[in-house]
Amino acid sequence: MSILTTAKLPEALPDCFFNRDAQLLARELLGKVIRHRVGDLWLSARIIETEAYYCEEKGSHASLGYTEKRKALFLDGGHIYMYYARGGDSLNFSAHGPGNAVLIKSAYPWIDEISGPASLAQMLLNNPDANGRPRPSQKLCAGQTLLCKALGLNVPTWDAKRFDHEVLFVEDVGTHPAHVIQTTRLGIPHGRDEHLMYRFVDSTYAPYCTRNPLRRGQVENRDYFLI
Repeated sequence: MSILTTAKLPEALPDCFFNRDAQLLARELLGKVIRHRVGDLWLSARIIETEAYYCEEKGSHASLGYTEKRKALFLDGGHIYMYYARGGDSLNFSAHGPGNAVLIKSAYPWIDEISGPASLAQMLLNNPDANGRPRPSQKLCAGQTLLCKALGLNVPTWDAKRFDHEVLFVEDVGTHPAHVIQTTRLGIPHGRDEHLMYRFVDSTYAPYCTRNPLRRGQVENRDYFLI
């Protein structure tokens, strides 16, 4: 029997939560917790960085057109779209409107009565560094492929699926960012709408995201906005 009690299930975000504008969804997902059950353990991480994508802009996969592999992007909000990037798996959720989605860029390990020290230990085992040593916990999910590896999420299992509250869901645990940083997305090739400020970061966790938007040399209201 799962250690997650039925009392917790109503806090899982319903599919309709995701059926909203991609930028709004990207902001609203900050502070939410992804939970994935592996065996008897719930591996969990708080979302700290997201990126919004729209069908009509060149940075999105959907702009390349519908294919069977990209079908989740064109389904109702709340479908899971996973793909391979940089040798690892990446997690996205479809948003309102065909082709629109949010990429879960990075997260921070979440420990509570459901996901305790044993869950964190398993996440550390799932995602060692290049030398096979444990990563610092604060950097365990600091990137889209690191996040999926730590949580044990992969393309063959979850691509184009809905959430299954017995195995995988996103939960509102009542935490909200004090401030949100809005800035440009990462890894967008030149000429593919790389200037669009569709990346959102929980300011408190900025040092632990993929790339800190508050790093030296960055200027507020030019390189990023605080909202």
